Amino acid sequence: MWGLPVAAFGCGVLVTISVWKIAEEQGRVRTLTLLLAGIALNSFAGAGIGLMTFLADDEQLRSLTFWLLGGFGGATWPVVFVTLPIAIIGLSVLLRQATALNAMSLGESEAYHLGVSTETLKRWSVFGVALTVGAAVSAAGGISFVGLVVPHLLRLLGGADHRYVLPGSAVGGAILLVSADLFSRTVVAPAELPVGIVTALIGGPFFLWLLLRFKREVFL
Repeated sequence: MWGLPVAAFGCGVLVTISVWKIAEEQGRVRTLTLLLAGIALNSFAGAGIGLMTFLADDEQLRSLTFWLLGGFGGATWPVVFVTLPIAIIGLSVLLRQATALNAMSLGESEAYHLGVSTETLKRWSVFGVALTVGAAVSAAGGISFVGLVVPHLLRLLGGADHRYVLPGSAVGGAILLVSADLFSRTVVAPAELPVGIVTALIGGPFFLWLLLRFKREVFL
């Protein structure tokens, strides 16, 4: 029961620290370098997953595929009791940074001149995200587009204040996933459609809408 959550959290933190160390230069981390380092390590991890997929037998392959697509078939109450404390700690860490993140949204230089320790903020934010994402993925697998759809909807509805966006994203993400799970369990009953497919069907068009909206704002 503890193996998968602990492994997911431990490997998540390990990869996060690796990305941070690769991007760090003279005690500072540039956001662009951090993103590029993340893309590189994501490709490396994808190669590892591909190797496991190649070596898996039929039963392991089915389980691995379902976990990669995401779903709540294995999210039993014991798993919830293990992962929930980790997720609460991670969310608490992020909520403590809400005011500083509001300043950071103005730009790194502006936040620094407003008295925000930007490097410390980055460290705590990355740590909080590693905790929450590691806990969630260990229980439900990789479910895409939740972090794109829900926060952007909240910003459109109520503004970009992180004191509102962070807890709202947690509640809104839960509502979206429960709704997607209900749909996935009924649309192809008695089988179960992976939740990640449902969220991708929602998130893909939403991402395109955001892209077109951004393009109109830039060029008009």
